[in-house]
Amino acid sequence: MVLDTSAFLVGFDPFSVSEDQVTVPKVEDEIKTSSMSWVRFKAAVEIGKVKINAPSEEYLSKVREAAKRVGDAFFLSEADLDLLSLALELKAKGADPQIVTDDYSIQNVAAQIGIIFVPLATFGISRLLEWVRYCPACHRRYPADYNSKACEVCGTPLKRKPKRIAKKLKDVG
Repeated sequence: MVLDTSAFLVGFDPFSVSEDQVTVPKVEDEIKTSSMSWVRFKAAVEIGKVKINAPSEEYLSKVREAAKRVGDAFFLSEADLDLLSLALELKAKGADPQIVTDDYSIQNVAAQIGIIFVPLATFGISRLLEWVRYCPACHRRYPADYNSKACEVCGTPLKRKPKRIAKKLKDVG
Protein backbone atom coordinates (compact mmCIF):
# COMPACT_ATOMS: atom_id res chain seq x y z
CA MET A 1 0.00 0.00 0.00
CA VAL A 2 1.25 3.44 -0.93
CA LEU A 3 -0.17 5.98 1.51
CA ASP A 4 -1.11 9.52 0.54
CA THR A 5 -1.42 12.38 3.00
CA SER A 6 -5.20 12.16 2.72
CA ALA A 7 -5.09 8.62 4.12
CA PHE A 8 -3.62 9.92 7.36
CA LEU A 9 -5.87 12.98 7.44
CA VAL A 10 -9.08 10.95 7.24
CA GLY A 11 -7.92 8.60 9.97
CA PHE A 12 -6.39 5.60 8.20
CA ASP A 13 -4.79 3.39 10.82
CA PRO A 14 -1.59 1.78 9.51
CA PHE A 15 -1.77 -0.73 12.34
CA SER A 16 -5.12 -2.09 11.13
CA VAL A 17 -3.77 -3.74 7.97
CA SER A 18 -1.16 -6.42 7.44
CA GLU A 19 0.10 -5.31 4.00
CA ASP A 20 3.44 -3.57 3.57
CA GLN A 21 2.95 0.18 3.67
CA VAL A 22 5.10 2.89 2.21
CA THR A 23 4.92 6.62 1.64
CA VAL A 24 7.20 9.39 0.42
CA PRO A 25 9.18 11.93 2.48
CA LYS A 26 7.06 14.88 1.32
CA VAL A 27 3.90 13.36 2.82
CA GLU A 28 5.39 14.01 6.24
CA ASP A 29 5.67 17.71 5.34
CA GLU A 30 1.97 17.88 4.43
CA ILE A 31 0.71 16.57 7.77
CA LYS A 32 0.18 19.24 10.38
CA THR A 33 2.35 18.63 13.43
CA SER A 34 0.58 18.26 16.76
CA SER A 35 -2.45 16.68 15.06
CA MET A 36 -3.71 13.16 15.65
CA SER A 37 -2.77 12.38 12.04
CA TRP A 38 0.81 13.41 12.81
CA VAL A 39 0.93 11.23 15.93
CA ARG A 40 -0.44 8.22 14.02
CA PHE A 41 2.00 8.81 11.15
CA LYS A 42 5.07 9.22 13.38
CA ALA A 43 4.21 6.17 15.48
CA ALA A 44 3.78 4.00 12.39
CA VAL A 45 7.08 5.19 10.93
CA GLU A 46 9.04 4.83 14.17
CA ILE A 47 7.76 1.29 14.75
CA GLY A 48 8.49 0.39 11.13
CA LYS A 49 4.90 -0.23 10.07
CA VAL A 50 5.21 2.49 7.40
CA LYS A 51 8.41 2.85 5.42
CA ILE A 52 9.43 6.13 3.80
CA ASN A 53 10.99 5.87 0.33
CA ALA A 54 11.71 8.39 -2.39
CA PRO A 55 11.03 7.51 -6.03
CA SER A 56 13.73 7.54 -8.68
CA GLU A 57 13.91 10.39 -11.15
CA GLU A 58 13.10 8.01 -14.02
CA TYR A 59 9.62 7.28 -12.66
CA LEU A 60 9.05 10.86 -11.58
CA SER A 61 9.58 11.92 -15.21
CA LYS A 62 7.10 9.30 -16.43
CA VAL A 63 4.46 10.42 -13.94
CA ARG A 64 4.97 14.11 -14.72
CA GLU A 65 4.39 13.34 -18.40
CA ALA A 66 1.26 11.28 -17.68
CA ALA A 67 -0.13 14.00 -15.39
CA LYS A 68 0.57 16.64 -18.01
CA ARG A 69 -1.09 14.52 -20.72
CA VAL A 70 -4.38 14.22 -18.80
CA GLY A 71 -4.34 17.73 -17.37
CA ASP A 72 -3.81 17.01 -13.69
CA ALA A 73 -0.19 18.20 -13.46
CA PHE A 74 -1.19 21.68 -12.32
CA PHE A 75 -3.30 20.23 -9.49
CA LEU A 76 -0.82 17.73 -8.05
CA SER A 77 1.62 18.65 -5.30
CA GLU A 78 5.22 17.47 -5.33
CA ALA A 79 4.22 14.91 -2.69
CA ASP A 80 1.44 13.66 -4.99
CA LEU A 81 3.84 13.30 -7.92
CA ASP A 82 6.35 11.48 -5.72
CA LEU A 83 3.64 9.15 -4.45
CA LEU A 84 2.48 8.24 -7.95
CA SER A 85 6.10 7.80 -9.04
CA LEU A 86 6.86 5.48 -6.15
CA ALA A 87 3.79 3.38 -6.96
CA LEU A 88 4.82 3.17 -10.62
CA GLU A 89 8.35 2.19 -9.62
CA LEU A 90 7.05 -0.52 -7.28
CA LYS A 91 4.84 -1.84 -10.08
CA ALA A 92 7.83 -1.95 -12.44
CA LYS A 93 9.68 -4.02 -9.83
CA GLY A 94 6.89 -6.60 -9.80
CA ALA A 95 4.80 -5.41 -6.87
CA ASP A 96 1.07 -4.74 -7.09
CA PRO A 97 0.83 -1.35 -5.36
CA GLN A 98 -2.41 0.27 -4.30
CA ILE A 99 -2.47 3.99 -3.58
CA VAL A 100 -4.63 4.84 -0.58
CA THR A 101 -5.99 8.32 -1.33
CA ASP A 102 -9.09 10.46 -1.55
CA ASP A 103 -7.40 12.90 -3.93
CA TYR A 104 -9.24 12.77 -7.27
CA SER A 105 -6.27 14.02 -9.28
CA ILE A 106 -4.06 11.29 -7.84
CA GLN A 107 -6.79 8.74 -8.57
CA ASN A 108 -7.17 9.97 -12.15
CA VAL A 109 -3.45 9.80 -12.93
CA ALA A 110 -3.11 6.47 -11.12
CA ALA A 111 -5.90 4.96 -13.20
CA GLN A 112 -4.34 6.34 -16.39
CA ILE A 113 -0.99 4.67 -15.63
CA GLY A 114 -2.48 1.39 -14.45
CA ILE A 115 -2.11 1.80 -10.69
CA ILE A 116 -4.96 0.69 -8.43
CA PHE A 117 -6.27 3.26 -5.96
CA VAL A 118 -8.29 2.77 -2.79
CA PRO A 119 -10.43 5.69 -1.60
CA LEU A 120 -11.28 5.99 2.09
CA ALA A 121 -13.80 8.75 2.78
CA THR A 122 -15.07 9.22 -0.79
CA PHE A 123 -16.40 6.94 -3.49
CA GLY A 124 -13.41 7.76 -5.68
CA ILE A 125 -13.51 8.64 -9.35
CA SER A 126 -15.76 6.64 -11.64
CA ARG A 127 -14.44 7.98 -14.95
CA LEU A 128 -11.05 8.68 -16.45
CA LEU A 129 -10.82 12.38 -17.16
CA GLU A 130 -8.75 14.58 -19.42
CA TRP A 131 -8.96 18.25 -18.57
CA VAL A 132 -8.95 21.55 -20.39
CA ARG A 133 -8.47 24.88 -18.63
CA TYR A 134 -10.58 27.87 -19.56
CA CYS A 135 -11.44 31.41 -18.60
CA PRO A 136 -15.03 31.69 -17.37
CA ALA A 137 -15.12 35.40 -18.29
CA CYS A 138 -13.77 35.59 -21.85
CA HIS A 139 -14.05 31.85 -22.63
CA ARG A 140 -10.48 31.55 -23.85
CA ARG A 141 -9.24 27.94 -23.67
CA TYR A 142 -5.82 26.88 -22.48
CA PRO A 143 -4.00 23.57 -22.63
CA ALA A 144 -4.28 21.49 -19.48
CA ASP A 145 -0.62 22.09 -18.66
CA TYR A 146 -0.84 25.90 -18.93
CA ASN A 147 1.27 27.19 -16.03
CA SER A 148 -0.67 30.26 -14.96
CA LYS A 149 -3.63 30.50 -12.62
CA ALA A 150 -5.07 33.50 -14.47
CA CYS A 151 -6.22 34.25 -18.00
CA GLU A 152 -3.56 36.08 -20.00
CA VAL A 153 -6.26 38.16 -21.74
CA CYS A 154 -8.47 39.37 -18.88
CA GLY A 155 -6.78 38.17 -15.68
CA THR A 156 -9.74 36.10 -14.45
CA PRO A 157 -8.79 32.98 -12.45
CA LEU A 158 -8.88 29.93 -14.70
CA LYS A 159 -11.14 26.94 -14.15
CA ARG A 160 -11.00 23.45 -15.56
CA LYS A 161 -13.53 21.10 -17.07
CA PRO A 162 -13.41 17.67 -18.66
CA LYS A 163 -12.15 17.80 -22.23
CA ARG A 164 -14.55 15.15 -23.49
CA ILE A 165 -16.79 12.36 -22.34
CA ALA A 166 -14.54 10.05 -20.40
CA LYS A 167 -14.57 6.28 -20.17
CA LYS A 168 -15.94 4.69 -17.05
CA LEU A 169 -13.21 3.05 -15.02
CA LYS A 170 -14.83 -0.38 -15.27
CA ASP A 171 -14.77 -0.08 -19.09
CA VAL A 172 -11.02 0.50 -19.12
CA GLY A 173 -8.89 -2.61 -19.57
